[in-house]
Amino acid sequence: MIDHAHDLASVRDATERLLTAVSKLDNAVLAEPSRLPGWTRGHVLAHLARNADALVNVLQGRPMYVSGEARDADIERGAPRPLDIQLTDLRESAARFHETGVAPADWSRTVELRNGVTDSAARLPFRRWAEVELHHVDLGIGYELEDVPAEFADREIDFLADRFRDHPEVPGITLSVAEDPGRPVRRTGRQADSEPLTVSGPAHALLGWLSGRTRGDGLTALGRSTALPALPPL
Repeated sequence: MIDHAHDLASVRDATERLLTAVSKLDNAVLAEPSRLPGWTRGHVLAHLARNADALVNVLQGRPMYVSGEARDADIERGAPRPLDIQLTDLRESAARFHETGVAPADWSRTVELRNGVTDSAARLPFRRWAEVELHHVDLGIGYELEDVPAEFADREIDFLADRFRDHPEVPGITLSVAEDPGRPVRRTGRQADSEPLTVSGPAHALLGWLSGRTRGDGLTALGRSTALPALPPL
């Protein structure tokens, strides 16, 4: 059962951590490369601000973005802005998302995101939480996968395992979290594979691999192959 109110509070906490960390930077640091290929730290912050507004659009029944080209242009335009403007934009866009999220609404309804993807409205706060946590890591300013809340890591692993389920390019895989060996294993990839590969390790390592942030450092693979498969981009 998705608790959207809980997730909204978690988004707000994650955003405050991000704002506190970013406020200690300077304009020169923002212009440096982030961990995302082709993006500076300014690109990451501009994307986070526009993503908050895009999710407001979704919650209010509008298209998430006018177009893919408009989305990319907004990020490029916002990337070189100075720190104070980036912080203000990030803070104000986050507030708009929160205000929209706490307004009375039918959270059971289905909403449409980019590229025809649909989801329950109740899951949007968690999607925003994922944006804030993972892009905080992508900034490369001292916040690492090991630092994300344990609840978030566990739920995002579930989300990503479900996203890759039945993907034709992903072999059958069972995922085992080292910190919780008693938890039922998650299954992802091709469900028809009779001998799935077992991938195990710490939650942060599984999260990094599934989200495309790492190549699987810290993970162990057992089965027909001992090599981790390359996952398709999200």
